[in-house]
Amino acid sequence: MPKAAQFHEYGGPEVLKIEEVPREEPGPGEVRLKVEACALNRADALLRENRHAVKLASFPARIGYEGSGVIEAVGHGVTGLKVGDRVSTIPVGTFHCMCAETAVLPAEAVTRYPDSLSPLEATSFWMQYLTAWGALNEYGQIGSNDVVLVTAASSSAGVGAIQLVKDVGATCIATTRAREKKQQLLQVGADHVVVTNEENLGDTVVALTNGKGARLIYDPIGGATTFECGRAVADEGIIFIYGALDPAPPQVNVIAMALKRATIRPYSMITIFANPDARERGKAYVMDRVARGVFKPIIDRVFPLDQIVEAHRYMESNEQIGKIVLQC
Repeated sequence: MPKAAQFHEYGGPEVLKIEEVPREEPGPGEVRLKVEACALNRADALLRENRHAVKLASFPARIGYEGSGVIEAVGHGVTGLKVGDRVSTIPVGTFHCMCAETAVLPAEAVTRYPDSLSPLEATSFWMQYLTAWGALNEYGQIGSNDVVLVTAASSSAGVGAIQLVKDVGATCIATTRAREKKQQLLQVGADHVVVTNEENLGDTVVALTNGKGARLIYDPIGGATTFECGRAVADEGIIFIYGALDPAPPQVNVIAMALKRATIRPYSMITIFANPDARERGKAYVMDRVARGVFKPIIDRVFPLDQIVEAHRYMESNEQIGKIVLQC
């Protein structure tokens, strides 16, 4: 029987177990993959800790948003895909249980990827680039004259946002708590890097922009960082909060934001996939740039599947720059 990562209770990385599971057959509209690799996301940790918007119906539960593999079985009614196709998964608002040797999922959630990508790279691009595209392009209408602030920029989502900002010719200010990451983020493409353990975020962004601030802020942290973003945002700017790395509620700088007529927009990529037109626009945008090498996923470290606990602990250490991948 194939093996899969499962957990029987909420908690830290230690609740994850590699266990044998029954081999599932795809139903109508589904495909089964022989998984080659899967990528970790903060959403996986939130689900494991019972802090995600998606709530589990029962235990044991599986985990994993993103993966790549080879189609080994096709359910009734599936068109455009066949056994032997190499595909990667597109997040569609639900977990695909990709941290496993095999996985069954809706055919609409997989797509062939460019031959130039390895399976490790193919599992590493949809989540980060589509999330950034939805906030910055679809809702933020980013342009080449914009200044964009990307917080927690060494995460895969942050790296993806930096590459997207530079693709449109805008200016990117990235943040990190660790000075040793500054040069790496500059190499990824950031124009400026604020080391928040040493510099005040609001003051530094205002100084870097000659008092104007950033029109778009892409923030997965929340908590006290949101207050500083209120100081850093430009007139009529938008702060996108798309995560909860800080479990404390966001602190809103009401006076500063009122004077600037700025807004806070809670954001989830789920809203993009609830809109078929937006979903297709986002997929086409990302696939075009991945195929041309404009977007290049950065893989920080690769673990074997049976080291998923260590991989989750590494993710929570915040030492990485880019994606953490499991080889199945």
